[in-house]
Amino acid sequence: MSRKLVVRMAELEIDPDQLEIYRLLLTEEIEASVALEPGVLSLNAVSLKDSPQKIRILEVYANQAAYEAHLQTPHFLKYKNRTVGMVKSLTLIDVDPIMMRGKP
Repeated sequence: MSRKLVVRMAELEIDPDQLEIYRLLLTEEIEASVALEPGVLSLNAVSLKDSPQKIRILEVYANQAAYEAHLQTPHFLKYKNRTVGMVKSLTLIDVDPIMMRGKP
């Protein structure tokens, strides 16, 4: 199994009328993913200050297998199914980490 990290940036635009429920569903999905999946190293979601409907998520997975497994989990599938009508656009960008550090 590959040990190479998978790091992605997701750029989303959410229907403003559904933003509050979207944020709740996203929070629930991130909490479950980090708690239940050893291969999900971090998920960090932010919104643009002047455009709260524009969400950015930095995703870090232990490897490609962990990323692919994440896509099949019940909590991720629930999130995808419940938010499908809320997401106006989604762009996934593969990125190479330069330096990533954090404190527990």
